[in-house]
Amino acid sequence: MIDARALLVAEVRAGKAMQLATLGPDGAPAVCNLWFASSFGPDRLFFISRPSRAHCGNLRRDPRVAGAVLAIQLEDPGSTAARGVQFSGRAIELPATGIDEQIAIYAGRWPATAKAIDPGRMERGETHHRVYQIEVTDWVLYDEANFGRDPRQPVRIVGGPPES
Repeated sequence: MIDARALLVAEVRAGKAMQLATLGPDGAPAVCNLWFASSFGPDRLFFISRPSRAHCGNLRRDPRVAGAVLAIQLEDPGSTAARGVQFSGRAIELPATGIDEQIAIYAGRWPATAKAIDPGRMERGETHHRVYQIEVTDWVLYDEANFGRDPRQPVRIVGGPPES
């Protein structure tokens, strides 16, 4: 039997960027593209951004978000091997201190960002970026190759301590 959760985790880990939809001041959706990192068990996504960006202001007003991760190369709209992940959840701006684990997850995936989110520099207010966390509340795997008749597969959320 095909394990949709294992396929979803692999797809998210292979993805480089996510599209994130936030809700603007008038309630209209706004989409941005962000580099991200992930952890599973609990299911979380992390990104860094400048607090002055529109999407950051939007999530401070309303933490509800939705998004997508796509890790495959697209060649033709007629391709039948499409796979992608959609999610929804709640996003928060993390504090500048006490987030060493989250910083390690993000900087571990994107080492070039380590200076931008260095814990000491963040604590002293010397960085322009903050770390944001999305607690995923819903996953959907879309996989035409493994689930041809019903490619839209809701996937269970997993809680508990982060996997190593």
